Amino acid sequence: MKITLITVGKIKEKYLKDAIAEYSKRLSRYCKLEIAEVADEKTPDQAGETVEENIRNKEGERILKCIHDDMYVITLEINGVMLGSEEFARKIEQLGVQGNSSIGFVIGGSIGLGKEVRKRADYALSFSKMTFPHQLMRVILLEQIYRAYRIINGEPYHK
Repeated sequence: MKITLITVGKIKEKYLKDAIAEYSKRLSRYCKLEIAEVADEKTPDQAGETVEENIRNKEGERILKCIHDDMYVITLEINGVMLGSEEFARKIEQLGVQGNSSIGFVIGGSIGLGKEVRKRADYALSFSKMTFPHQLMRVILLEQIYRAYRIINGEPYHK
């Protein structure tokens, strides 16, 4: 299985880079992992809805270039489906059984995802009704993917 994280913006903080590197290393036992970073747009303070929509569209164009035709796309969205860790593991396992060998997880920028990216998604996933910094969301997502593979393989994990 190939897992691709398609993310907006670069990670600057060392502690986040270290956590991403650790989970990437752990995941190498279970899948091929790729992280594709696309450039983010500066969002001016007090930006109106039109400006924000233009920013989401520009970032969305960059995201869509990273999505392959055969990729099953899961967007992270506040209004997506919330799954427990076991359900998330079953989802990943089912995708593999159904012949999906490439899963793309999309984490938008600070103001979310554009319409075209959301339209391309096969599944919208939510981790919480809370808002998380998109840089931290990478670590949370990688940890949950790692946990899912531990569950799939019948290995111990913290409940």
